[in-house]
Amino acid sequence: MPNNKRILIIDDAATVRMYHRSILETSGYQVDEAVNGLEAMEKILGNRPYDLYLVDINMPKLDGYGFLKELRTQNISQAPAIMISTEAQEKDRISAFESGANFYMVKPIDPDILTAYCSILLDYGDEK
Repeated sequence: MPNNKRILIIDDAATVRMYHRSILETSGYQVDEAVNGLEAMEKILGNRPYDLYLVDINMPKLDGYGFLKELRTQNISQAPAIMISTEAQEKDRISAFESGANFYMVKPIDPDILTAYCSILLDYGDEK
């Protein structure tokens, strides 16, 4: 099932990026990767913006909170973001939403829940 929706996975752990990529590509999404928020910003500003971002919190150079805050200040088409982290405390959820996240998931994630969230965020406007 081909899909023109582009998702950027931002996580410093290669195994996590591969895991999320396999889930998303199986669902037909186009996937790109970045190892931290700085690389992600370079990709976003150097190309057309993505349709969805999967963002880890703890990364070198620019963490997930900083990335989302910076992304939300850019004069570009704003896409939804799912923060995915090992941080499970309520303060982490609050910080994620304050930074600009639309959903918050705790690792390890359930593939069915991830694809459901992606579908909700990406396909909502396509039904009209």
